[in-house]
Amino acid sequence: MADNLLRMLEEWGEAWNSHQVEGVLSCVTDDIVYEDLGEARAMRGKAEMRTWLNNMFSAFPDFKMDFKALFVSGDWAGTEWVMSGAFKGELQPFGLQPTGKSFSVRGASITEMRGGKVKRHADYYDGTALVRQLGVT
Repeated sequence: MADNLLRMLEEWGEAWNSHQVEGVLSCVTDDIVYEDLGEARAMRGKAEMRTWLNNMFSAFPDFKMDFKALFVSGDWAGTEWVMSGAFKGELQPFGLQPTGKSFSVRGASITEMRGGKVKRHADYYDGTALVRQLGVT
């Protein structure tokens, strides 16, 4: 089972890096709770997550997650990563205008699985460092 979950999480990462919104959403439960703690917000359900993903990929067209470590233990997974990109489009719902500046921020995630899909996911990173690098402080 752990091998199947690792494979699914790797596919999820590939969908993120290729900006395949529906690919990302195919890996989550209908009642997903996705917490972006660096941004201090949570998305509940696929519709909210779809809107958030579309906004993010539009604002950061070269957005990338570079996974440094990944583990699975039962129905839980953890990842260490570096996210990067350049601020090239308006960031909704905040109305922030693009600065063209690039960012690279380290973080970690804790993921709870149910039925081979992501049920709850929490990203932990320094949101202040991200905002500073983007030049919007």
